[in-house]
Amino acid sequence: MAILKIITDDNPLLRKVSRPVDKITPRICRLLDDMRDTLTEVSGIGLAAPQVGVLRRIAIVENEQGETLELINPRIIARSAEVQNELEGCLSIPDKWGITERPESVTVETLDRGGNKIIITESRLTARALCHEIDHLDGILFTDNVQRILTTEEVRELREEEE
Repeated sequence: MAILKIITDDNPLLRKVSRPVDKITPRICRLLDDMRDTLTEVSGIGLAAPQVGVLRRIAIVENEQGETLELINPRIIARSAEVQNELEGCLSIPDKWGITERPESVTVETLDRGGNKIIITESRLTARALCHEIDHLDGILFTDNVQRILTTEEVRELREEEE
Protein backbone atom coordinates (compact mmCIF):
# COMPACT_ATOMS: atom_id res chain seq x y z
CA MET A 1 0.00 0.00 0.00
CA ALA A 2 1.00 3.64 -0.17
CA ILE A 3 1.03 6.65 2.08
CA LEU A 4 -0.74 9.45 0.22
CA LYS A 5 0.08 13.16 0.39
CA ILE A 6 -2.57 15.12 2.26
CA ILE A 7 -3.27 18.43 0.57
CA THR A 8 -3.78 21.58 2.62
CA ASP A 9 -6.42 24.30 2.61
CA ASP A 10 -4.51 26.46 0.11
CA ASN A 11 -5.31 23.82 -2.55
CA PRO A 12 -8.52 24.68 -4.47
CA LEU A 13 -9.42 20.97 -4.83
CA LEU A 14 -10.66 21.02 -1.24
CA ARG A 15 -13.42 23.45 -2.25
CA LYS A 16 -14.79 21.34 -5.10
CA VAL A 17 -17.75 18.96 -4.90
CA SER A 18 -16.69 15.34 -5.37
CA ARG A 19 -18.18 13.10 -8.06
CA PRO A 20 -20.13 9.97 -7.08
CA VAL A 21 -18.53 6.57 -7.57
CA ASP A 22 -20.40 4.81 -10.40
CA LYS A 23 -18.55 1.52 -10.24
CA ILE A 24 -16.37 0.04 -7.51
CA THR A 25 -13.19 -0.99 -9.28
CA PRO A 26 -9.86 -2.38 -8.05
CA ARG A 27 -8.57 1.19 -8.28
CA ILE A 28 -11.27 2.37 -5.84
CA CYS A 29 -10.42 -0.48 -3.46
CA ARG A 30 -6.71 0.40 -3.68
CA LEU A 31 -7.58 4.03 -2.88
CA LEU A 32 -9.49 2.88 0.22
CA ASP A 33 -6.50 0.77 1.31
CA ASP A 34 -4.06 3.65 0.71
CA MET A 35 -6.31 6.06 2.58
CA ARG A 36 -6.41 3.66 5.53
CA ASP A 37 -2.61 3.38 5.54
CA THR A 38 -2.34 7.16 5.33
CA LEU A 39 -4.79 7.67 8.18
CA THR A 40 -2.84 5.23 10.35
CA GLU A 41 0.45 6.95 9.47
CA VAL A 42 -0.81 10.40 10.53
CA SER A 43 -2.81 9.12 13.54
CA GLY A 44 -6.07 10.64 12.32
CA ILE A 45 -9.65 9.51 12.75
CA GLY A 46 -11.03 10.41 9.34
CA LEU A 47 -9.92 11.11 5.80
CA ALA A 48 -11.86 12.05 2.67
CA ALA A 49 -10.65 11.39 -0.88
CA PRO A 50 -10.46 15.12 -1.74
CA GLN A 51 -7.87 15.49 1.02
CA VAL A 52 -5.57 13.25 -1.02
CA GLY A 53 -6.41 15.00 -4.28
CA VAL A 54 -9.11 12.61 -5.53
CA LEU A 55 -12.50 14.21 -6.22
CA ARG A 56 -14.63 11.11 -5.60
CA ARG A 57 -17.27 10.58 -2.90
CA ILE A 58 -15.10 8.32 -0.76
CA ALA A 59 -14.10 8.66 2.90
CA ILE A 60 -12.93 6.56 5.80
CA VAL A 61 -13.56 7.08 9.51
CA GLU A 62 -12.21 5.15 12.46
CA ASN A 63 -15.01 4.69 14.98
CA GLU A 64 -14.60 4.66 18.75
CA GLN A 65 -14.41 0.85 18.72
CA GLY A 66 -11.33 1.03 16.47
CA GLU A 67 -13.12 -0.19 13.34
CA THR A 68 -12.46 1.56 10.05
CA LEU A 69 -15.67 2.56 8.32
CA GLU A 70 -15.29 2.70 4.55
CA LEU A 71 -17.75 5.09 2.95
CA ILE A 72 -18.56 5.18 -0.76
CA ASN A 73 -21.18 7.74 -1.85
CA PRO A 74 -22.19 8.40 1.77
CA ARG A 75 -25.09 10.60 2.71
CA ILE A 76 -26.51 11.55 6.06
CA ILE A 77 -30.11 10.35 6.27
CA ALA A 78 -30.83 11.29 9.90
CA ARG A 79 -29.39 13.67 12.49
CA SER A 80 -30.26 13.87 16.17
CA ALA A 81 -31.86 17.03 17.48
CA GLU A 82 -29.28 16.98 20.27
CA VAL A 83 -26.00 18.66 19.37
CA GLN A 84 -22.44 18.67 20.60
CA ASN A 85 -20.12 21.68 20.65
CA GLU A 86 -16.63 20.25 20.72
CA LEU A 87 -13.07 20.77 19.60
CA GLU A 88 -12.45 19.98 15.94
CA GLY A 89 -9.41 20.04 13.69
CA CYS A 90 -8.49 18.82 10.22
CA LEU A 91 -5.51 17.08 8.67
CA SER A 92 -5.77 19.52 5.73
CA ILE A 93 -5.71 22.55 8.03
CA PRO A 94 -2.72 21.85 10.25
CA ASP A 95 -2.36 23.63 13.58
CA LYS A 96 -5.87 25.14 13.55
CA TRP A 97 -8.52 24.02 15.98
CA GLY A 98 -11.98 25.34 16.74
CA ILE A 99 -15.27 24.63 18.42
CA THR A 100 -17.96 23.43 16.02
CA GLU A 101 -21.53 22.34 16.49
CA ARG A 102 -22.38 18.88 15.16
CA PRO A 103 -25.27 16.48 15.78
CA GLU A 104 -24.85 14.18 18.77
CA SER A 105 -25.62 11.23 16.49
CA VAL A 106 -26.08 10.62 12.77
CA THR A 107 -27.26 7.85 10.51
CA VAL A 108 -25.40 7.48 7.22
CA GLU A 109 -26.39 5.48 4.14
CA THR A 110 -23.36 4.36 2.14
CA LEU A 111 -21.91 1.61 0.01
CA ASP A 112 -19.18 -0.72 1.18
CA ARG A 113 -16.35 -1.86 -1.09
CA GLY A 114 -18.51 -4.78 -2.23
CA GLY A 115 -21.16 -2.37 -3.51
CA ASN A 116 -23.61 -3.29 -0.75
CA LYS A 117 -25.78 -0.55 0.72
CA ILE A 118 -25.23 -0.26 4.46
CA ILE A 119 -26.66 1.97 7.17
CA ILE A 120 -24.35 3.23 9.91
CA THR A 121 -25.55 4.97 13.06
CA GLU A 122 -22.89 6.55 15.26
CA SER A 123 -22.70 9.11 18.02
CA ARG A 124 -20.26 11.49 19.75
CA LEU A 125 -16.79 11.61 18.19
CA THR A 126 -17.59 9.21 15.37
CA ALA A 127 -20.73 11.19 14.43
CA ARG A 128 -18.58 14.34 14.40
CA ALA A 129 -16.01 12.65 12.15
CA LEU A 130 -18.67 11.34 9.75
CA CYS A 131 -20.14 14.84 9.37
CA HIS A 132 -16.67 16.34 8.93
CA GLU A 133 -15.62 13.87 6.21
CA ILE A 134 -18.93 14.06 4.34
CA ASP A 135 -18.60 17.85 4.40
CA HIS A 136 -15.23 17.44 2.65
CA LEU A 137 -17.01 15.63 -0.19
CA ASP A 138 -19.09 18.78 -0.72
CA GLY A 139 -16.14 21.18 -0.58
CA ILE A 140 -16.92 22.31 2.98
CA LEU A 141 -14.14 22.71 5.55
CA PHE A 142 -14.64 22.71 9.32
CA THR A 143 -13.54 26.35 9.39
CA ASP A 144 -16.73 27.19 7.45
CA ASN A 145 -18.77 26.04 10.45
CA VAL A 146 -16.47 26.91 13.32
CA GLN A 147 -17.88 29.01 16.13
CA ARG A 148 -14.40 30.25 16.99
CA ILE A 149 -10.80 29.35 16.18
CA LEU A 150 -8.88 28.62 19.37
CA THR A 151 -5.39 29.68 20.33
CA THR A 152 -2.71 27.06 20.98
CA GLU A 153 -3.01 27.76 24.71
CA GLU A 154 -6.79 27.24 24.67
CA VAL A 155 -6.39 23.91 22.84
CA ARG A 156 -3.78 22.78 25.39
CA GLU A 157 -6.10 23.72 28.29
CA LEU A 158 -9.04 21.83 26.75
CA ARG A 159 -6.92 18.73 26.25
CA GLU A 160 -5.65 18.88 29.85
CA GLU A 161 -9.26 19.08 31.09
CA GLU A 162 -10.12 15.92 29.11
CA GLU A 163 -7.34 13.91 30.75
